[in-house]
Amino acid sequence: MKTVHIAIMGFGNIGVGTYQGIEINHDAIAAKTGLDLKVAKIIEIDIDRPRPVSPDRSLFTPDRMEVFQDPSIDVVVELIGGVEPATTFMIEALKHGKHVVTANKAAIAANYEQLTDAANEAGVLFRFEASVGGGIPVINAITTVLRSNRFEEVTGIMNGTTNFILTQMTQAGRPYADVLKEAQEKGFAEADPTADVEGIDIANKLSILISLCFGERVKIEDIPTTGMSGVTPEDIAQAKAEGKVIKMLASASRENGKIVCSVAPVRIGTDHPLASVSNEFNAIYLKGNILGETMLYGKGAGPLPTGSAIIGDIIDIATHTK
Repeated sequence: MKTVHIAIMGFGNIGVGTYQGIEINHDAIAAKTGLDLKVAKIIEIDIDRPRPVSPDRSLFTPDRMEVFQDPSIDVVVELIGGVEPATTFMIEALKHGKHVVTANKAAIAANYEQLTDAANEAGVLFRFEASVGGGIPVINAITTVLRSNRFEEVTGIMNGTTNFILTQMTQAGRPYADVLKEAQEKGFAEADPTADVEGIDIANKLSILISLCFGERVKIEDIPTTGMSGVTPEDIAQAKAEGKVIKMLASASRENGKIVCSVAPVRIGTDHPLASVSNEFNAIYLKGNILGETMLYGKGAGPLPTGSAIIGDIIDIATHTK
């Protein structure tokens, strides 16, 4: 049995979900993989914040360098979010020989080459499955079983907040402001929902998928992005009259040798595979020249679904470094 010592950096909702997932499925993971996953340190300043789990206080430290310089720590899981200081912290961890797992789509979209180069130079692994689609294993699919394909298109519903709002506006005829308030109460939307409803979060995820599918970097400022806060009941009624629904879509394809991409509310036919994806669920539609069409569907956010993807990356790293 190989013990994998893990440090979680940032103990908010996703950090808690990762910790819970390891606790819930520890024995099952050990039986399947021969790995003993152990959270050895939690890098967090706010120890006393109310949480649904209560790790031993000795696990907590505010000092990241104490963890990065500890030779017993195998994997650092970065979950503080944002571009900085998260990117700097991850590069520090990589340079200290730690494998890094993250769900931070903003940092990856902004600094993909820096992070992957730092990992390559240090001879360690960098994994980020949870950064796109939460618990949906789209990155693993693209980079493993589907990598024989030349991808022609990637389109998806990649944000649970906007999809929940549009679903409720469409199916129940509710006004935008009321549904947004409910989304915030349910934890689907942040107190400041700008990054979600204006498409910034989605553009970060699309930038990552473009890099993986097409081998080209498109920065988020170069992705035409239109938010959904301007969608009106009249727009939804008009779409219904046309036999369509409005979905907040991220889309990229290669046309005449160039990447064409966008994030925007789009009218799609009710027969499209993405039309029936409702509420907080996400789905990502891929088209490859060998594969044809496929779609991955599931919960695109939430502590446990996202934690599932993070733990999967930890297992992948431990398996590759046995």
